[in-house]
Amino acid sequence: MSDIFEQVKEVIADVMKLDLSSVEITEETRFVEDLNADSMDQFFLIDGFCEKFDVEISDEDAREIRTVGDVVKQLEK
Repeated sequence: MSDIFEQVKEVIADVMKLDLSSVEITEETRFVEDLNADSMDQFFLIDGFCEKFDVEISDEDAREIRTVGDVVKQLEK
């Protein structure tokens, strides 16, 4: 797994208050369906990724993010 993926998981765990030892997060994990993220959670997740990786994710790109893998691909651009 990539270093970006591991850092993305850390942001998700922090924002969603998850214990990574008891929750499996893969690149296929969906934010809404699998992690029960609501619209505010999604906003804070995008904000967390931007802060952690020192990048800007446009609103248009953010709307396309559905899975953890989508975030990793976005950050690898």
